[in-house]
Amino acid sequence: MEQQGARQAPKSEARLEAYLDAVVGGLGHARRAASARAYCTGLLLPGERKSIELMAARLDPAHVQAKHQSLHHVVAEAAWDDAALLAAVRAEVLPAIQRHGPISYWIVDDTGFPKQGKHSVGVTRQYCGQLGKQDNCQVAVSLSVANDHASLPIAYQLFLPEVWANDQPRRDKAGVPAAIRFETKTVIALGQLRQALAAGVPVGIVLGDPAYGDETDFRVGVSDLGLRYLLGVRSGTSVWAPGTGPLPTLPWSGRGRRPSRLRRDAENQPVTLKALALSLPADAWQTVTWREGANGELSSRFAAVRVRPAHRDTARSEPWPEEWLLIEWPEGDAEPAKYWFSNLSRRTTLKRLVRIAKARWWIERDYQELKQGRAAKRIDGLGQFEGRNWRGFHHHASLCIAAYGFLIAERCLFPPQRPFIRRRIETPALPAGFQPRGAAGAA
Repeated sequence: MEQQGARQAPKSEARLEAYLDAVVGGLGHARRAASARAYCTGLLLPGERKSIELMAARLDPAHVQAKHQSLHHVVAEAAWDDAALLAAVRAEVLPAIQRHGPISYWIVDDTGFPKQGKHSVGVTRQYCGQLGKQDNCQVAVSLSVANDHASLPIAYQLFLPEVWANDQPRRDKAGVPAAIRFETKTVIALGQLRQALAAGVPVGIVLGDPAYGDETDFRVGVSDLGLRYLLGVRSGTSVWAPGTGPLPTLPWSGRGRRPSRLRRDAENQPVTLKALALSLPADAWQTVTWREGANGELSSRFAAVRVRPAHRDTARSEPWPEEWLLIEWPEGDAEPAKYWFSNLSRRTTLKRLVRIAKARWWIERDYQELKQGRAAKRIDGLGQFEGRNWRGFHHHASLCIAAYGFLIAERCLFPPQRPFIRRRIETPALPAGFQPRGAAGAA
C-alpha cells in the first residue's frame, strides 16, 4: 500500500507548479503572478549568471525583449508586499522542515554584495564579508530559522548607511520609502525578531556572530523579547571572572542623594575573555564532537563557565545577570579561537552549548547557495540583481528566497520521493549568437 502511495506521489515538476501557485498567488493580478512564477523558474534553471536578461533568454528565446520587460517590471516596478510573499514561503516550507524536528534556532546575520559605482541603493564603502575587507558594497541583514536538518531565510532587509539615509535626492532617486531611516544592523535584526514573534513563527534560540553578540543592547533586546540566545563575542570583551563582581553601592551617609551605582577599585576589576580563558585550569577543557562533517566528525576543545558581563556596570545599580561563557580552544592552537555568551539555563550541558553554537553554520550555507557556486540545487542569483532601486533589491531577494525555499522543501521530503532536478524543466536553447549586455565581446 505504501509503495502504491509512493508511485502516486506527484512528481517534482508538479510539486514545483503547486508550490509556485501557493507562493505567488497573492501578488495580485494574473500577469504579475505569471511573471513572478517565471522569475522563480529562471532562478532554478541551470546557468552561472541569473541576470534578468539571461533568464529571459533562457525562458523564452524567441521573445527575449518581451520576457525581459515582464521580468523587470515584476521585480523593479510592481508594487507587491515582500513580507506577504515571504510569509507564503514560510507556510509552504516550514512544515517540510519540521517533519525532521521542531525549529531550534533563529540565526541573525548580514551579508555584503560588492558593487561598482555609487548609484545602487545603499552602496558605500563598508565592510564586505564576501571580500573580507572594506570596499564598495551593499549590505543586507537577514533572519533564518533552522533545526538540525535544514534552514530557511524568513526576513531580509537592506542596511541603509547614514550617508544614504540623510541624502534626500539619492533616497528619492532610489525609491527609498519615507519610513526607512538609518538603523544599525543590530536594530534591524531586533526588528526582524520582533516581527517573527508577532507572526507566530516557531521560536528558536537566537544565534549570531560577534557583530551582534558584542553589542550589549542587542543581547538585552533579545532577552527583553523573552528569547534565549547564544551569541559570539570578541576576545577583548570584559567580564567578571567566576566568584568576582562589581562592588556594591556605597552605604548612604544620610545626606544628599542615596548612592545607586556599582563600584570598582584597584583590586576589584573585570578581565578580558582571553585573559580568563588563559587562566582556566587544564581540566576545564573537554573535547566535544558536535556533528558529522564532509570529512568525518567535527570536534574541538571547549570550556564553559558562568560569568557576569562588565559592560558599563558602574552606571548600574545591579550587576548584569550571570550567564554562560563558552570558549573554543582547538588542540595545538596558541590561544582560544572563539567565545560566546548565552542566557540559556545554568543546567545546560557543555555538549548542548557547543551543538547550539555550531548550528550557526546553517546561515553560512544559506548565503553560499543563494549567492555563490555552481553546484546543483543552488540558486546563485541573490547578488546578481543589476537594478538600483529599493523595491527591486528587495523584490529580487524575496523571489530568490522563494525559489530557494522550494529546493529546501524538496530536500526535506520524507519518505524520499523523486527529487527535483533542474534539467527536467524544459529549457529552450539560447538564441544563436545571443550575448547579454556586459558580456565579454559584446558591443
